[in-house]
Parts: sequence; structure tokens; C-alpha cells
Amino acid sequence: MPLGEKAGWEKSESRYCGVEADFHDDIPQLLSLNLSSGSFDFIVAPLMDPTYRPSLMEKDKGGSCVPPFAGSDLVLSPSQWSSHVVGKISSWIDLDSEDEIVRMDSETTLKQEIAWAHHLSLQACLLPSPKGSSCANYARCVNQILQSLNNMQLWLRVPLVKIEEDSMDEKSENLLDSWELWNSFRLLCEHHTQLSIALDVLSELPLANSLGRWFGEPVRAALINTNSFLTNARGWPCLSKRHQKLVAGFFNHSVQIIITGKPIHALPKADMQRHPLKSYLDYVAYLFQRMDPLPEQERFELGYRDFLQSPLQPLMDNLEAQTYETFEKDSMKYIQYQRAICKALVDRVPDNEAAVLTTVLMVVGAGRGPLVRASLQAAEETGRSLKVYAVEKNPNAVVTLHSLVKLEGWENIVTIVSCDMRSWEAPEKADILVSELLGSFGDNELSPECLDGAQRFLKHDGISIPSSYTSFVQPVTASKLYNDVKSHKDVVHFETAYVVKVHNIARLAPCQPVFKFDHPNFSANKSNQRYKKLKFDLPIDTGSAMVHGFVGYFDATLYKDVHLGIEPSTATPNMFSWFAIFFPLRLPVCLHPGTPLELHFWRCCGSTKVWYEWCVTCPSSTSTPIHNSNGRSYWVGL
Repeated sequence: MPLGEKAGWEKSESRYCGVEADFHDDIPQLLSLNLSSGSFDFIVAPLMDPTYRPSLMEKDKGGSCVPPFAGSDLVLSPSQWSSHVVGKISSWIDLDSEDEIVRMDSETTLKQEIAWAHHLSLQACLLPSPKGSSCANYARCVNQILQSLNNMQLWLRVPLVKIEEDSMDEKSENLLDSWELWNSFRLLCEHHTQLSIALDVLSELPLANSLGRWFGEPVRAALINTNSFLTNARGWPCLSKRHQKLVAGFFNHSVQIIITGKPIHALPKADMQRHPLKSYLDYVAYLFQRMDPLPEQERFELGYRDFLQSPLQPLMDNLEAQTYETFEKDSMKYIQYQRAICKALVDRVPDNEAAVLTTVLMVVGAGRGPLVRASLQAAEETGRSLKVYAVEKNPNAVVTLHSLVKLEGWENIVTIVSCDMRSWEAPEKADILVSELLGSFGDNELSPECLDGAQRFLKHDGISIPSSYTSFVQPVTASKLYNDVKSHKDVVHFETAYVVKVHNIARLAPCQPVFKFDHPNFSANKSNQRYKKLKFDLPIDTGSAMVHGFVGYFDATLYKDVHLGIEPSTATPNMFSWFAIFFPLRLPVCLHPGTPLELHFWRCCGSTKVWYEWCVTCPSSTSTPIHNSNGRSYWVGL
């Protein structure tokens, strides 16, 4: 049965906990023991007798033999096989062995077992960890199998190991960093989407930055050995604080927990009839129950997690009513705008002149009127008089604006202008210019170009809200996003920026600012073209990591100390109008400790479009081409 019922977690794979079992030729009995008696949700069980070797069978039976699988496919229903059994491939196989017989036996057995698992309609098979640092032949065979595999996932077992170099014995031949092993394997298998990871969680954990890398990789399961558990004061199994935090991370990233190993905690006599590993399951269920329910906003955004969307083209296209409605529900955004307008009105009109002065405020890109409403509420809150111009180019939104003004009785205060702000000839100049033209990257929906066109009707001492905004980027491991882009099998999609609610990513270095724009900008030589070279250094304890691309954000100053943004370290809470933006790399960059990552970023402007170009030049061994040269794949139309 699932670990528990939690709001927002109903569809999470991490609700289910499995157990690793030994070979048993009576699969129904094994299933009954672990599911009915033990309350586990699935078993990870060998499909083949571990003593089986093809070469020995051929000698004994002259080449015609039936492999010793664990029972017929008829012993369970198809739904039981699919829902409750993960096939465990024989752990003895070694496809990179120096011994040719072992190598050939291993290849034959691997293919036989996966073919049998496929026949049973299993959802996944657990592949044993590579035996040494060289895994080329193993990966070759797995890649061959993946080419003809329909839906089944292959989970490569990887020990969660990273030994710090200063603590390593010079004579040790043990694995230094298991991520390197995984990376070699997945590169040889061409980042195949059906190749995933099952992490073997040991009693000693790597440092936090090293652990963080794995959350951007396709981890599907985490095997926690019973010897990783401590003993609490009552004699029951428990985990260290660091293990608890890691398990919480697994829950949050839909990673399924699998209990493995022999029971090492003595059960009270009254519990001797229980499944020997039930106390470990109970503790994992306790950790799951401790997880906070997902907030309503997070539940709303679940379907958007790691889902690539094309950015809006608000100048070229008119937004639909549904899009307006979604943005208008973001109350926090308009609370911040109202705060900024209040401060601007108070600065603009002293208290002793509030009764005689009227402030001219223009909302450019008024949409269906939320900023008009916020402006009038700010005027009421501060006791200032307003004259409002609501400028909107979308004729469909203008219809709604007229209805709103009539409904609220604002006819004497609000003038609606159905026109593109860049071509409108204003009858008077504004004291305050208010706009919500920001995109996920700040300037990517052409706020600079729009506001440059509109500032001609702003008084020279007038106030623009927002007054400035800055874009930020950071390198990420994002295996799922990379594979989703790769599935299109063309360059165009690798040279496109995507709006995405990033979730299964590893942030490899802190964000750095890219481009900044200030408004109003009355300088004579103003240009909205930009170029920035950025250098990122990974924390030294991270180890090596794969950079699949860069995630972008923005932070805007609306007025004085009132800000709005999605840059993680300063993000405005409870705001959902903007997801991050993802700039993919055509060729992922493998970054090793101590090697900086050098990114070049351009904002280019033409007569009809604006576009970004980007490339990586360091490490030099993995320099990338310049992406989106001349805006050939992705641009924003003027």
C-alpha cells in the first residue's frame, strides 16, 4: 500500500516503496509475502536462477535448453507483473570481463532476461552496476537493447559514492566518484530516454553539493540498505539527519525508495510474525508522512513541471482570454505594483497639494485592466487624484476594458486608447508610466523596445514602473529537458529558448546577472543590443557535472525598494505569472572540478526582430557552436 495520503502527492511515484528480494521460483508466494504480509508496493526480484550460465547449459544439454526463469508468465496476471514486479538482472554478469566465456555468458544472459521481462510487460528492469571503471561493452549491449525496447525502463544500479581526494588512500583502487561511471555509461548510450538510474544509498553520504548533481539526472529509484539505518532509543531503525534530508529530496523528485539487505534490527517478540523488513518500511512511511502538503499554487503547477513551452510573442500575437485570466489571478504581482504606484504618487504629489494636483498616469499594455484597477486603488489609498490613459493594442482586450470602465463607473477618470503604444500620439505627457511587459528573462518579450517607444510621452522627470530589470542565468544539469529537446531531432529546437517550470534540475552554480535595462532612458546613444561574457565556477566539492543548458530568470525594480522577480535568491513569494526560461546546449558540456565554465551571451536587434545567441568557450575541449546565429531558429518579432 502507498506510504500515505498527502495533498498534492496523489500522482507522485514516490508514494510507492519496494523491496529487493532474492531469487525464488515461486513468484506468487514471493509477491504475497512482500505485498500482503509486508505492505510493500512492489518487489525487485531476479527473473533467472543465479546459478544459470549459458555455456554450462549448452555443454550439459547439447545446446537445446530452456533458461531457468522464475516461473511461467501465467503465474501472475499481466497487471500484476506490470504493477508489482521490477525485474532484477543477474548481478554476476560482467560484460567487460577479460574472460571471454564470462563476457559471452553475460551478454547472452542479459539479452535473455530483458527479452523475458519485455514479454512479461514489466515496466522496469534493474541492471547491475558495472564491475570496473571500463564499461564500454556493457553500454554497447544495453544500447543495442534500448534501440528495440518499446516502453520498458532500464535502471542502472549506481552506488552513491564520491570520495574526497584529500581523504583517499594513494593505493586505493576504489571508485572515486560514481557519477563519472554513470556519465560514461549514458554517453555511450547517447542519453537514451529509457536509461535511468537506481542509486544505491550507502551509510556514508557524499557532501551536499555532490548529492545535488543527481537531482538533475534521471534517477527513478533509490535503494537504501538496512545497514544505512541507525538505531533509535527504542531500538527501532532510523536514518541520520543527512539521510533524512536526502530521502525528502527523493520524495520531492518522484524517486521511489527500495529497501534492500537483511534485517539488522532485532524485532520485539510481539512483532516476530511481521515481515522482517516492515520496520524499515514503517520508518520510510513516517518520513513521507512528515512531508508538507503541497501548497495550492504548487499543486496547480504540477502539470507544468519540466514541460517545455514556447515563450509568448505579445507584439506579434494577441493574447487569448484564458492567458489574461491566468495572469490576472496572480494577486501578489498586483499587490507589488500597487505598492510601487502608492510610493510614486506620494513622491510625485506632496500631501499639501493632494487636493489640487491631478497625476497623469498611463498604463501601456493595459490588457483587460488589472493595472488600471491597481492604479486607482493606489490613488484611493494615498488620497491622490488620477487621470488614467489605458493603452492597449489588442482589440479583443479593449472590448473587456470598456466593459470594466463602465461597470466600475470610471468613465470620468479612465480614457481607453486602442492603439500600439509605439505609434500612439498622446494628447499630453504622463507623470507616471506603468507597464507589465516583462518576460521570464526580463527583456525577452521586448519591454525595452516598447518602453523606448512609449517614453516620448513621459515627462522628463516622470517615473517609469518598472524602473529597471536585470536578467540572470545559471548552468544546470537538466537531463529531462535536454532529452525532450533532443527528441525533435533537429537543430532548431536546440536553438530555441523555452519557458518551463523547472523541477528535476541541479543548479550547478549561483546565478549571475546578464543584461540590465533602465527606464526611462533618455541617453542619446541608447541601444538595446547587449553582450556579456560570464564565468561560472562550480563548488569544488561538487565533483564533475554535466551542463545541459542554462536557466534564466529576471529581477525588476518597480519603484525604489519595491521589487518583483523570479531569480531564486530574491524571488517574490507566491507569484506564478512567470516560470523560468531554459536555453539548451546542442552538445552538453562535461565540467570537471577546478575548470571554469565560460558562457557568452548576446542580445541582438534587427529591423523586424530581436533574438539571443549563446555559446560556451571554456572548457575549450567541449566548446559549443554559437547557438541561434542571426536568429535563424528563434526570435521575437517587433
